Amino acid sequence: MSAPQATGWKRIDKAAFGIVYCAITGLSILLAAGDHPEAPYETAGVLFGSVLAITLTKAFAEFLSHALDSGERLTRAGWRAAWRHSAPTLATANLPTLLFVANGLGWIAPATAVIASQGVCVALLAFIGGRIGWVIDGRAAQSLLGATFAGGVGLALAVLKHIIH
Repeated sequence: MSAPQATGWKRIDKAAFGIVYCAITGLSILLAAGDHPEAPYETAGVLFGSVLAITLTKAFAEFLSHALDSGERLTRAGWRAAWRHSAPTLATANLPTLLFVANGLGWIAPATAVIASQGVCVALLAFIGGRIGWVIDGRAAQSLLGATFAGGVGLALAVLKHIIH
């Protein structure tokens, strides 16, 4: 019999690593892009492709290092386990990527795609920071501090992009 699927908060908690990893990675990739990317489809491709490459690298490294740590053979089940842990990283890149696709289709302005993508990443960091504060202490004040700290890291990267460009 297989283990039951995680639901609700447990599912989010299990995905927290990937969400944080992608939010910071996404902000870093956007930091390297120009202020108003001229080629929105290229920006979407670079954003999603870079996160895909990073996700596969993380899963592959986890897969191989688990074999070294445990002495177990490399199996499909081992690869699936490594991928399950890494998949939230890739999933988190979807909305920022779609915002650049929407820009390419002419639905939103380039600046809107950039700022909204950054906003998604900052909001995700704040959400996870707030969740951590709540899980650790169970108090709203700690949750707010966690959200402020984690969101502040993302906001600093977003502001840095606008200062540089």
